[in-house]
Amino acid sequence: MTTSYHNPVLLRETVEHMVVDKGGVYVDATYGGGGHTQFLLDTLNEKGTVVAFDQDEDAIKNKIDDPRLILLRSNFRYIGRFVKYLKINEVDGVMADLGVSSFQLDEDSKGFSFSAESALDMRMNTSATYTAADVVNNEHEADLVGIFSAYGEVRNAKSLARAIVKARSQRPITSIQEFLLCVEPLIMGNRSRYLAQVFQAIRIKVNDEIGALKSLLTASAQILKVGGRLSVLTYHSLEDRIVKHFVKRGVFDPKSQFASDAFGEVPRWCLEPVNRKPILPSKEEIQNNSRARSAKLRVAEKTRSYE
Repeated sequence: MTTSYHNPVLLRETVEHMVVDKGGVYVDATYGGGGHTQFLLDTLNEKGTVVAFDQDEDAIKNKIDDPRLILLRSNFRYIGRFVKYLKINEVDGVMADLGVSSFQLDEDSKGFSFSAESALDMRMNTSATYTAADVVNNEHEADLVGIFSAYGEVRNAKSLARAIVKARSQRPITSIQEFLLCVEPLIMGNRSRYLAQVFQAIRIKVNDEIGALKSLLTASAQILKVGGRLSVLTYHSLEDRIVKHFVKRGVFDPKSQFASDAFGEVPRWCLEPVNRKPILPSKEEIQNNSRARSAKLRVAEKTRSYE
């Protein structure tokens, strides 16, 4: 494992709050650089098993050499199907470190960072065909407004969408630098924060991160055994709200009566928060790893089976 790939956030807290049986079966939905996975393997005994997922080919190449680890190249939204395929009836815990790894942000070819000089890409799965360039050049203006408002909480989403549509009418926007030329005149407040919100919104759309998260949460609640735990790290308010409402009420939207279920069922609710408030990184961790500053960890325990 290359330690430079990713600096894991809330490492000990994420794992230790989840592990209830050191000889149990656990799912790491976001393998990444393997930081959380390695700590989990170190925490478990020789009977423990970890089934890990990542859709990024570079993450798969970074596999930890441990016979207790099963690493699958797949979007974590399919964990329910793969667990069944592996003939695992239930698991002791599921953890997920959402968002983009340090490696993905730092690797220019990925196109996740606004400081990069590369194509508008942002695909976590390079086998997918839908890219950031497709979002910028093909989405209708009204849809762009929705993307920037919902996924990035961009305050001037309407003006930004209008400027993008105007610019692309002259010629396609294919690179990050071309996109920045379009966006720069519209920046409000802190430049880095504004661009981070804009790029986050596009990335979430490209990778259907919200849909994948909802599928992950629903599947996790189904495959956990009673007493098993779900441990989820989020990095922005949209994801955190979804996890919070799902854990507390079994819904993604508090205005909705039911939680949508990727497998076509609406089960009775069975999760309880372990901590009343999310667990936050310490000041020392934030000083050592700036990407930890917005992290929130929520942990839930399955208290009963579906009826």
